[in-house]
Amino acid sequence: MTPKKLWGWLAFVIIASFAVLIFYGVDIYRKVPPIPEKVVTTDGKVLYTGQDVKDGQNVWQSIGGQTVGSIWGHGAYIAPDWTADYLHRESTLLLDELAKKDGKIYKDLPDEEQAKYQSLLKKELRTNTLDEATQIITISPERVKVQAELADYYSKLFMGDPSMDKLRDAYAIPKNTVKDQARMDKMNAFFSWTTWVCITNRPNDTVSYTNNWPHDPSVGNVPSSSLHLWSGFSILMLLVGVGALVFYHAKNKEEEIAEALPLDDPLRNMKPTASMRATLKYIWVVALLILVQMLAGVITAHYGVEGSAFYGIPLDEILPQSVSRSWHVQLAIFWIATSWLATGLYIAPAVSGYEPKYQKLGVNILFGALLIVVFGSLAGQWLGVMQKLGYVDNFLWGHSGYEYVELGRIWQILLLVGLILWLILMVRALLPALKKKDENRHMLTLFVIASVAIAMFYGAGLMYGRQTHMAIAEYWRWWVVHLWVEGFFEVFATVVAAFLFTRLGLLRLKSATISVLFSTIIFLAGGILGTFHHLYFSATPTAVLALGATFSALEIVPLVLIGYEAYHNYQISKSTKWIKAYKWPIYCFIAMCFWNFLGAGIFGFAINPPIALYYIQGLNTTAVHGHAALFGVYGILGIGLMLFILRGLYPDRQWNDKLIGWAFWLTNIGLFVMTTISILPIGIMQAVASIQEGYWYARSAEFMQTEIMHFLRWMRVPGDILLAVGELLLVIFIIGLKFGWSLKEKR
Repeated sequence: MTPKKLWGWLAFVIIASFAVLIFYGVDIYRKVPPIPEKVVTTDGKVLYTGQDVKDGQNVWQSIGGQTVGSIWGHGAYIAPDWTADYLHRESTLLLDELAKKDGKIYKDLPDEEQAKYQSLLKKELRTNTLDEATQIITISPERVKVQAELADYYSKLFMGDPSMDKLRDAYAIPKNTVKDQARMDKMNAFFSWTTWVCITNRPNDTVSYTNNWPHDPSVGNVPSSSLHLWSGFSILMLLVGVGALVFYHAKNKEEEIAEALPLDDPLRNMKPTASMRATLKYIWVVALLILVQMLAGVITAHYGVEGSAFYGIPLDEILPQSVSRSWHVQLAIFWIATSWLATGLYIAPAVSGYEPKYQKLGVNILFGALLIVVFGSLAGQWLGVMQKLGYVDNFLWGHSGYEYVELGRIWQILLLVGLILWLILMVRALLPALKKKDENRHMLTLFVIASVAIAMFYGAGLMYGRQTHMAIAEYWRWWVVHLWVEGFFEVFATVVAAFLFTRLGLLRLKSATISVLFSTIIFLAGGILGTFHHLYFSATPTAVLALGATFSALEIVPLVLIGYEAYHNYQISKSTKWIKAYKWPIYCFIAMCFWNFLGAGIFGFAINPPIALYYIQGLNTTAVHGHAALFGVYGILGIGLMLFILRGLYPDRQWNDKLIGWAFWLTNIGLFVMTTISILPIGIMQAVASIQEGYWYARSAEFMQTEIMHFLRWMRVPGDILLAVGELLLVIFIIGLKFGWSLKEKR
């Protein structure tokens, strides 16, 4: 197939996919579960208002939001999912109240009478009592009493009641996380409403707003028929996609390695420009952020076994788990993104051979701006969680409450401005090459498109406000997390890797161009609409579930032939003597292929079908996928790109292979051991508990604080140590390039 035809298909895929994504986004806006004007008792007494729910959402965000347990399955893993926890506690207490109304004690009743009250319970909880004209929800006196008990329970948990010390320790929630009773009352209203969304049937329907999630058979939250139907269909789509891809690959297979390999390194004599040399400081900052992120991860993992301290030190008083986890996630995104930004700034002048005026100044200004955003946002998150900011100030400067986009709004805007500056710096350096009508134009154009997408799609995070409905905020948040991180970063990486190999003369430009265009089409065909698989149970319509299931299955299709790509990269690493100088960057590409298959492919698809995710969303199975895909794919690739830059900045000397080799292998082995020996077994055991007992139980302290769970959490230590030592050796290697111990004889 010619590049022209492939461009046509790429344009069609992007336009059609975004049209559907936006169309059903509008549908989400129209069908969101209502936030009522007020919730009242049968005699008209107001329990809370819609504004209380919105303010309560802000209180929840300010304590860390999705870093302290989860809502609708999205968030952290140590504390419970508050909607599942609230629902289970409410149903248990309400059964007692319904029996007490008839002068009976529920637990003393025979099975047939208990069945009667279980039926009454389902009717009580699932009946939608919202008056659409007045937007008022009315609840029974029994449910009012139960919700008052729950408000007292959660107030004691999140505030300072000594009776909750043990449970707070299990959940890694510090004393007085919420310091004011008025704020706590509003957060209780938020918990009550988000749980109402999970159990109340949609108007004229038999499933709840969250498609009967979380799983809790005692209240009728069981998988709907659509979950089974679309799960089966997603597997059929996967098989069809795999078959079509294998057929296309067999029919169009072409040897991509260039026939006449260069006798010497084509980039050996390239003189780095001033702006290219200025990217070195980015790499030094990446090295620093890797170490800080690693330390934050160690602290966060330890909170799982000692919830209020770090080996006896009461660390949660100054660094709560919600802060350490936020830093761990945000720093991962920061250092990975910074390594990729540095790659773009380095490659642009290298490709065009043109250094625009003031390019170095622009690179340095961007560097300063990134430092401000990184360290400013981390400080803001700490201030927000420590309850030192009000609702508005926390939204602007503190903690957004949403996982992966924890930055306050001001920091988000500044980061977007920085990304746009990065795009301008790259495009102005690439202009001379773009104006040429040679074979490079296809690859360069795709490179620019991916760069534009990276710069602009982060702006999707600005589409929700401080009190935007949770379902709508989740829709836009996943535009950032899925489309920005998992989508266009992937395209950018594919183009950059192919470009580097063609510049080295190891791949033929024409075949590499066709391969990259085809890969981009296949990936985006599933990747764009695959965004919906994150929204199955976020109070979205059933159509979202159908689309997410279908297209997220197609995301796995390009990973089927990832072994070929890995072997292809391995062949390149052995193709000529001088390529040994690029051994470790290429090995990072090979490792990235492995993690793409295992982390994104196997672990990703294991949790993607609706029926699977229904039981295991937000369990440690998600953490397995998150670590293996985010670090294994994007992190390792970021390290590989960084090593390519360093190879160009230190062209005349061989590297200390032992040091970088140990760093490479320990990092990858450590990640594998950590995920498979500890996190995966915990996730599997949670999945069994969720299926057998209910989702609430899989996240409960009762289940998570057993001896076997403690043992499995401690089993993270060997993998964590290997990974930490590998990252430390990588940083030592990078520093050694400056001071000499990482360099050997001349090439």
